[in-house]
Amino acid sequence: MRHSRYFPAAFVLTALLFVQSCKPPSQPASGRRSGQGANQPVSVAMAAARKGNIRIFVNGIGSVAALNTVTIRSLVDGRLMSVNFKEGQIVGKGSLLAVIDPRPYEAQQTQATGQLERDEALLANARQDLLRYDTLWSQNAIPKQQYDTQKSLVAQLEGTVMIDQGALANAKLQVSYTRIFSPISGRVGLKFVDAGNIVHATDVNGLAVVTQLQPITVVFTIPEDNLPPVLEKLGKSESLAVLAFNRSDSVKIADGRLLAMDNRVDTATGTVRLKAVFPNSDNELFPNQFVNARLLLDVKHDAVVVPQAAVQRGQQGTFVYLVKQDRTVAVVPVTAGLTEGDNISIDAGLSEGDTVVVEGADKLREGSVVASITPSAGRSDHAGRPAGPVSGKKR
Repeated sequence: MRHSRYFPAAFVLTALLFVQSCKPPSQPASGRRSGQGANQPVSVAMAAARKGNIRIFVNGIGSVAALNTVTIRSLVDGRLMSVNFKEGQIVGKGSLLAVIDPRPYEAQQTQATGQLERDEALLANARQDLLRYDTLWSQNAIPKQQYDTQKSLVAQLEGTVMIDQGALANAKLQVSYTRIFSPISGRVGLKFVDAGNIVHATDVNGLAVVTQLQPITVVFTIPEDNLPPVLEKLGKSESLAVLAFNRSDSVKIADGRLLAMDNRVDTATGTVRLKAVFPNSDNELFPNQFVNARLLLDVKHDAVVVPQAAVQRGQQGTFVYLVKQDRTVAVVPVTAGLTEGDNISIDAGLSEGDTVVVEGADKLREGSVVASITPSAGRSDHAGRPAGPVSGKKR
């Protein structure tokens, strides 16, 4: 009887809890918003497949090397009277670079000239005597020994004159060495000696270094696995283009041609060295500068080209999201070909003019509705960007 008066209250509380639990959840509005979001277009960047050319490169790394580098040295000893160039100056072939005191060598030239003139006079007199002895010998007026002695004297003086002529020529040569000219056209480096110092022919450093800049070469290496197609092209005497790019491989510096190939593979690195020549008319390349070199082997013409970002990879292989006219996307398997920069050729699966998704593909699935946005920088399908490290490589 004690619990009977609490029974109605417990019954009421249980009924209220039951009614509350039977109410629908208070989220119908958000549920409707979710349903509406599923039907909204996904913002993506699109690009149209186009016909274009894909260049096939063999990539290598190397450095710029001057065709000619000359250390300017003095060929005679003496005081350096003047330095006729500025450090870093561009000089032409035959430009006067320095002058060494010529007076000691001019004195030697004068001495050699006098010695030659004296001996030439002695020779002339000996020849006249020989003519007289010849007449007297024919008349048996002198003994033969006297005639032979005079004949020998003429020969000795002729030899002396030849020695004097050589000494004079050497003296003139030494005088000419006191004026130092540039043997090539190029840029003069930093000077090693200032005017007023005594220079010697045995000096190790010389006066300065002149480096030829136009034309200039690039020596680079390629893997030995890429050697066969290069040899095939060279065997046909084809002129192969070489492009030089900066250290970051993002900007083309200059265009040149392949000049030569080394005759062996470096077994330590598995590479072979090649040399390309560049006009360098604007001095774009600088000696010992690091460059990325691209040897152009071939060009694939009229290929279907899309940005690399359009090609997706999954368990079934490569595919793209093709945008249909109703703004829905379809998953289309494709066969990817060669790449150059941001572009890739499609060997099968797409046609020219097909529109593909290049950004936002991670939000899509078969049948998704899309809306176009402007592609971000670096995802453009323009061909202006230089070839990347995998240019001409089959995907």
